[in-house]
Amino acid sequence: MDALEMEIQAAAKKRARSEAAFKRDDEELRVLLVKGRAAGLGPSQMAKLTGFTREWVAKIAPDPQAAAKRDAMVRRMRKSSES
Repeated sequence: MDALEMEIQAAAKKRARSEAAFKRDDEELRVLLVKGRAAGLGPSQMAKLTGFTREWVAKIAPDPQAAAKRDAMVRRMRKSSES
């Protein structure tokens, strides 16, 4: 194997390690954002802490109360359509 092939192989291994680290860290951040919403932090506040947009934070960690209201409404709609 020549030097260029070895460099390519090393770079590919390095990229795979970086990708695995990114996925691990991304999942950790997403879990913390969900915990933050449950603790009452808003998406704007968490966006300032992370440097991400408010919309991205809200997508990752939606308002738990809004989700509960939506689920309750869906259940009522299904129940009324079954009658």
